[in-house]
Amino acid sequence: MSDKRPVIAILGGTGGLGTGLARRWVQAGYQVIIGSRDARSAERAAEDLQEVMRDRGVTAIAVSGAENAQAAAKAEIIALTVPFAHQASTLESVKEHLQGKILVDTTVPLVPPKVSRVQLPDQGSAGQAAQSLLGDNVHVVSAFQNVPAPHLQAEHPLDCDVLICGNNKDARSRVIELVEAAGLRGFHAGPIDNAAAAEALTSLLIFINKQLGCHAGIKITGTGK
Repeated sequence: MSDKRPVIAILGGTGGLGTGLARRWVQAGYQVIIGSRDARSAERAAEDLQEVMRDRGVTAIAVSGAENAQAAAKAEIIALTVPFAHQASTLESVKEHLQGKILVDTTVPLVPPKVSRVQLPDQGSAGQAAQSLLGDNVHVVSAFQNVPAPHLQAEHPLDCDVLICGNNKDARSRVIELVEAAGLRGFHAGPIDNAAAAEALTSLLIFINKQLGCHAGIKITGTGK
């Protein structure tokens, strides 16, 4: 892991996935800014997280809340954890603050009510749509689509892997650092075009989870890691 830890903003960070990632990264010693369309909602989420961390015995708690644009402006790496329906509008609202930075796009193109059916967008994937919207000066890295939010919220170790897709290898490597800080294993999975595979897997996992009443993820085997 790099010696200097980046400041992380989590846009749409008041939901299950966003607060789960925030818990993991704050506990690992990162400074996290929870972003929301409503600044007060973000501040309340940060206050709730501070209480959770104190209960877990964490004394150095570097978390705050802010409106999405302010959060993105202050951070070096930005994670997007909003529903697919709000992906484009959220990115448009913070586009100027993402230039020259890494965007970790967790978006899955789920189209209710049939969320257990694969329904990829015309651009090929949500990750490709984000890269096209933001331009080449933003390094979009697709990740965390297949990690159940309840596992991130809990304290137990995570037996789950993360596929990392993006056009810039160095950006992918930095996101793998964040994946490992959250207690998971990350794997380089190729360019942003390959995000379609990880996004499609989410609908399959939703179907499996409904059938078995569980929160299944994915595991890469035979690697020796």
